[in-house]
Amino acid sequence: MEILLSALTGLLYAGGVFLILRRSILKFIIGIIFLSNATNLLVFLSAGIVHGKPAFLDGVESDSGKLADPLPQALVLTAIVIGFGIVIFTLALKYKFFITTSTNDLDQLKNTDV
Repeated sequence: MEILLSALTGLLYAGGVFLILRRSILKFIIGIIFLSNATNLLVFLSAGIVHGKPAFLDGVESDSGKLADPLPQALVLTAIVIGFGIVIFTLALKYKFFITTSTNDLDQLKNTDV
């Protein structure tokens, strides 16, 4: 399972970098979303996957190797909220940019008078 999720993380990073290098602003925003999700998955995978084990057990079990680590889960949850805010902000910027310049392509921006 870890190998499959690691491959998915690599694909998300590759797709995110590819989309960021495109000329369209909308593809740039989708690339930011891919990079954000890839980073969240990387942080989650760095803690290790513990199948079927909760983060806390109310002191019943003292072996911490059998429990899931709650810190990466909290960091990923926070990063999801921050990433969502960044995406909403960039979409608002894209909308204002389109209203001002009437173009979505950055190469066409050279030909317009702003």
